[in-house]
Parts: sequence; C-alpha cells; structure tokens
Amino acid sequence: MHSLSSLKVDDPHISLMNGLSTQTKQISFLETSLDDTQISREEKAFRFWINSLGNSTYIDNVFEDLRNGWVLLETLDKVSPGIVNWKVATKPPIKMPFRKVENCNQVVKIGKQLKFSLVNIAGNDIVQGNKKLILAYLWQLMRCNMLQLLKNLRFHSHGKELTDADILEWANSKVRASGSHSHMASFKDKRLSDGIFFLELLSAVEPRAVNWSLVTKGENEEQKRMNATYIISIARKLGCSIFLLPEDVTEVNQKMILTLTASIMYWFLKQPMEDGESSSQSDTSSNSTMDDTASDSSTDENLNR
Repeated sequence: MHSLSSLKVDDPHISLMNGLSTQTKQISFLETSLDDTQISREEKAFRFWINSLGNSTYIDNVFEDLRNGWVLLETLDKVSPGIVNWKVATKPPIKMPFRKVENCNQVVKIGKQLKFSLVNIAGNDIVQGNKKLILAYLWQLMRCNMLQLLKNLRFHSHGKELTDADILEWANSKVRASGSHSHMASFKDKRLSDGIFFLELLSAVEPRAVNWSLVTKGENEEQKRMNATYIISIARKLGCSIFLLPEDVTEVNQKMILTLTASIMYWFLKQPMEDGESSSQSDTSSNSTMDDTASDSSTDENLNR
C-alpha cells in the first residue's frame, strides 16, 4: 500500500485528482483530438456537397447553419423532389424557436420515409446542433442521393435498388477487366491507403487519364498522400464530383471512399455508350447533385498529360 505522502504526481498509474491514470487521460485526449479532426473533415465534405446543390442559402458551417431545418428541407427536396410539405415549413428568418423544431421534425420524419437509421434522433437534436447526429443524418442523405442517381442512370436495372455492394462489385470488375490483379475487399480495406487501386480504376474508365510516371509505390505516408492528391486531381478533371480530402484516402475513411467510388461510377455511366446511345437520361441530369459539367479544356489538359 502507498501512503498519500509517498505517491508521486507523475506516477503513470495514479492520478490524485480524479482517480484516472495519467496514461488513460492521455489516450482519452488523443481519441478526442482524432474524433474532432474526423468531425471537422466530414463537416467540410458535407458542406461542399450541400453548397453544390444550388440551394437558396449558402452555408458556412453545417452545425450552425442547418439548425433551423430550412436548408435541410431544401436539400431533401433536391434529393427527392416533392417529398417536402412546404405548407408546414417556415422560411428564415425564424424568430419563434418552436418553428425551427417543426422544420427539423419534418426533416426527421422524411428521413424515416427514406428509411434512414434515425434511432433516438429528434428534431430538437438538430436545433441544438448535435454534431454527431447531424453528421449521421447528412451521411445517409448523401448516400441516398448517390444511390438514387446511379439507379436512374442504370435504367437497364428495371428499377432494382442499387446497393453499396453493387458499387463495390462494379469497381472491382472494371479494374479486373483492365488486366490488373488489384482488388478492393470493402470500402474500409486498409490496402486502399496507397491509392493504387483508385488510380487503376481511373485508368480503367479512361485509359489516358493517368500519367503513371507521376504515381508512387505508396510505401510511406508521403508517397500515399501524393497518390491520393493525384487521384482527386484526375477525378475532378474528368468531371467527377469530389468532396473528399487526400487524408480520407490515406486513412481509408469508409464513407468518403464510398463517395469516391460512386462518383467515378456515376461519371462513367454518363459517358456515351459504344452504340452511340447515352447512358444518361436528360431528366436525370436535371436532378443531379453532382457536378455534371467538366470543362473540355480541363479534360483535354488531363488527357494530354
């Protein structure tokens, strides 16, 4: 037994302040820091996405600017036109707090209609700016949008619901058909961190897109980041709608890896088919929340690299 007088403040296993070990507190602080970094990245990605939709309100911060529910209702209407009951919605500026709650209650109600997982989420959570719940809602909304767009383009699927597994299989089949042995086991496959799979996927959908002399082996963090930055650059020049950061690739952020794969798939399916028919439909493009217009000059610049 230690007496209080014999205890040292820097003892790694004992804290006189609250009974927690110094080691535990350090780990807890590290986890919190990583969590905050991830939240910040996702906030930025979703903010870029929402602002790309052409809503009437430009947002600077999803946690603050979505709290009255109006922008979320606008976004839902973009993703699923006609789903919002505007008669019971209140447009900003909103002075009465309960009107904000009403807007957000409708946001949650529509989310349930769209089969989002919204356990223990209420409209007031959005009004209060609950970060994790807002991010969880936005991720499901963004994913819903991606799957709907892809389903619309794949008109030969006869209305079959598209799943994450379909996107995964599409990417693997494209890379496999190009003669590569690379394979993505899932959207959280740690082997994706070197970026090689996505460079091969981009090369598979547009053979002239990748300048392989600029690609590294991805053997260390610096090389992985260089490849990730190049992936994003190529995808944007092709016309893919990209909202992720290089860190999302190198750290294999499952959500953002899915959006990257889906964006490449969406771009590919929009290209004219070999028989001259377009794989996209005119009414689909009007509902698109992705950037459908890549400039010819950007594409030419990329293809001639």
